[in-house]
Amino acid sequence: MNPTTTAASLGLLGCHHCGAVWQDAAEGAACERCGTRLHRRKPDSLNRTWALLAAAFIMYLPANLLPVMVTRNLLETQTDTILSGVIYFWVTGAWGLATIVFVASFLVPLFKLGALTTMVWMAQRRSSRHRLDRSRLYRIVEVIGRWSMLDVFVVSLLAGLVRIQGFAEVTAGVGIAAFGSVVVLTMLASLSFDPRLTWDGPQPPPSSELPPLPKHNGQHEPPPTA
Repeated sequence: MNPTTTAASLGLLGCHHCGAVWQDAAEGAACERCGTRLHRRKPDSLNRTWALLAAAFIMYLPANLLPVMVTRNLLETQTDTILSGVIYFWVTGAWGLATIVFVASFLVPLFKLGALTTMVWMAQRRSSRHRLDRSRLYRIVEVIGRWSMLDVFVVSLLAGLVRIQGFAEVTAGVGIAAFGSVVVLTMLASLSFDPRLTWDGPQPPPSSELPPLPKHNGQHEPPPTA
């Protein structure tokens, strides 16, 4: 199987800031257009992305277990997590709102975490499988990332509407902070990951051969004279 031709293999180096491409530019040199340091790949991309993904996975649990919305009226105080809020909206007939909250607050973060983990893991292994599909998957993650805060907007909208009507008071719970941290961490992980690593070929195995011994013709050479 022929190796994939990349810009790095052709001696091309692109600027992450302005997009200019330079021929035979040195690693770490300044871009002649904007002055940004040039790198063939984002420095320490995999380690940074793994760290951000680990933090996002940790915060994903409290984001779904802690209350994101607290409703207080004259009779009682009710706390709702993301899933209990979805169930409440569904039971009360707000099916569209329940679907939006479920997709934006539960499925989208889980999809981003799974997709980024798969891409980083396969890039670290320098796998050549499904490279085109992984590139498309990265673009999908970038597109849906802008809709990840939709649940926070829904809670804010509900709080405003309920307060205007005067029936109850709706405030955001501590789960919103955890959910917001998951969104921010997954966005940073997506930015830290260099998608060009997907197209890097496998590393050559280290050579285990010993250097060849010098050949002798069987005759003793005279000792060197001083």
